[in-house]
Amino acid sequence: MKSATFSRQPICSLVVTLILISIAQLGCDAKKPVRIGFIGGTSGRVADLGISGLDAVQLVVEQCNKQGGIDGRQVQLLIKDDQQIPDTARQAVQDLIREDAVAIVGPMTSDMAMAVAPLVNEARVLNVSPTVTTQRLSGRDDYFFRVSSTTLEYATRSAHYQIKSGDMRRIAAAYDKGNRSFTENWLENFKAPFIAGGGEILATIAFKTDEGKSFSEIARELLVPDPDGVLIIANSMDSALLCQQIRKTNHSIKITLADWGATERLLELGGKAVEGVTVVQTFDRESPKPQYQSFRTTFLERYHREPGFPGVYAYDATQVVLTALRAQKRGQSLKETVLSIRQFDGLQGKFSFDDYGDVKRSNASISIVQNQKFVVVE
Repeated sequence: MKSATFSRQPICSLVVTLILISIAQLGCDAKKPVRIGFIGGTSGRVADLGISGLDAVQLVVEQCNKQGGIDGRQVQLLIKDDQQIPDTARQAVQDLIREDAVAIVGPMTSDMAMAVAPLVNEARVLNVSPTVTTQRLSGRDDYFFRVSSTTLEYATRSAHYQIKSGDMRRIAAAYDKGNRSFTENWLENFKAPFIAGGGEILATIAFKTDEGKSFSEIARELLVPDPDGVLIIANSMDSALLCQQIRKTNHSIKITLADWGATERLLELGGKAVEGVTVVQTFDRESPKPQYQSFRTTFLERYHREPGFPGVYAYDATQVVLTALRAQKRGQSLKETVLSIRQFDGLQGKFSFDDYGDVKRSNASISIVQNQKFVVVE
């Protein structure tokens, strides 16, 4: 009986075919774009943050792609508008995760970050926010990172300045309930050092624009206890409109704002009503840093307006993601990569992440609005 014989030729051909298919697939994968997401409020009352942030992110991505992308792969930006609505933000992040975004830049406000943080943590997707400052996301070993200081630094600096200047010792405060994880946290951090320094908070008024109370009513309530100053913790649009109503009754009262209100939109909408208003921020519009000046020039040429702090911090946040993608090693998560790099070059200087993804910027400064410009006074 003859033993069975098998031809080796079909098997060899099959192996070669499979190898060629694998090589082709690897080539396709190598050319597939790297997807990163952006989420921010690009419509509605806080759109100045979202639009400036998005415009900056697009510039960074374009520059990256012109330089060859990430290891020869182009970067594709997936854009979502959270509309400053928690459910919309959650849906947007879920969509980005399904669309294989390897990292997400944003959101731009604290309430939206609180809404989406559980989702990025569950999916283990790196999330780097340009402008979220609430302390309620501090000290957590999670996937939420930020490139801006927290409310503690901003609010404490503002309180110390008001006590030192002596211009505002008896104040009334108004804050926006539409972003309360930021505004309430900011007020708490302002209140403690302000009162400890001899200040007094005569009234605290919470408002939300869709609840029907007009800005003229809010202004009247703020001025009832006869304060020598008013603190407004709100977005730039509402801060500007509230300043206008306050000035109609008392044109000389001192007004100070939280950092959220310190965008160029405040100047555009507030006009004469915001002249003399003080704000706290870590962003320097007059920074001589070459990288900032280059970015500012490019931004102005493209969009015909200043990037402001939302644009600068969105640029920094996106560079964190792209730098980590370039440095990422096989088997290493982007979060691990960021923490291994630790220090990054920002447009206005270096910044470092701690173990929990928080940073501390250089000391916050106080600016005053003079002739439709933010002028640093301390």
